[in-house]
Amino acid sequence: MQKRALFALIMGFALIGGLQGSASPPLAEGFLQSYRWTARDANFGGFSGIHVWPDGQRILVLSDKGMYVQGAIRRAADGSITGVETGRVTPLRARGDGALAAGRTDSEGLAVAPDGRVFVSFEGAARVLEYDRITGPAANLPEHPDFARMQSNSSLESLAVDGKGTLYTLPERSGRVGVAFPVYRFRKGAWDQPFDLPRRGAFLAVDADIGPDGRFYLLERDFQGLAGFASRVRSFAMTAAGLTDERTEMESGVGQHDNLEGLSVWRDGTGGLRMTMVSDDNFNFFQTTEIVEYRVMR
Repeated sequence: MQKRALFALIMGFALIGGLQGSASPPLAEGFLQSYRWTARDANFGGFSGIHVWPDGQRILVLSDKGMYVQGAIRRAADGSITGVETGRVTPLRARGDGALAAGRTDSEGLAVAPDGRVFVSFEGAARVLEYDRITGPAANLPEHPDFARMQSNSSLESLAVDGKGTLYTLPERSGRVGVAFPVYRFRKGAWDQPFDLPRRGAFLAVDADIGPDGRFYLLERDFQGLAGFASRVRSFAMTAAGLTDERTEMESGVGQHDNLEGLSVWRDGTGGLRMTMVSDDNFNFFQTTEIVEYRVMR
């Protein structure tokens, strides 16, 4: 999310208004925890993607400044988060030894394939990079012709990968309310656009994941100015005909969470599915970086 000066102004007014205090609606069914994550690192913040490994501890987190951080979530016996331990926030590499070029660092979507390859999608200069290992150099994937025509600052925020290594991405905006989000698929070295995903209301697409159950999960955000953010996760069955069996897995009230932008779906030790989300604080002092978890209620 760019346009930071205007955004900071709006959120600053929201902070002043928030001092008045207001009653919040109950948290959505399945809510487990919101953990405020802090670190003494000048590059800490702006997180737009997260991957949680099946043990529920090891994590890879992406920022929208072309950087990443690796570490672990520490959990109590009941699975609740007690701490987060990470290394330094580190710049992503370009194709060589250097960091990404200025103006090409707006990394948004993160997907880790079963073989360990890491994929990162970008808005601004809309594209997807592939990393054999996150610490190594990048390889550019081919680009779909539609990528260059997407709305500025509203392109490839969401990225997911299935068990066969097929990638799926979609833009943050569909063009207008009522117009479906186009879903793009990368397999066998080429992109296609096999199906659309229905848009419901003013929510925008900010991240995606394919869960252990094989369903496609979409994290969405609705920014309501002074009131703050509402978040929603919908899931879909993936079929040859497209995405079907739409379900709303969670929908927060406005202002209950910060700007949730990253999503990872995994199965915990009880056999249940968890949705772990991370917020983008836009590097504003009046926002927070939080890790939020919900249980899938089925």
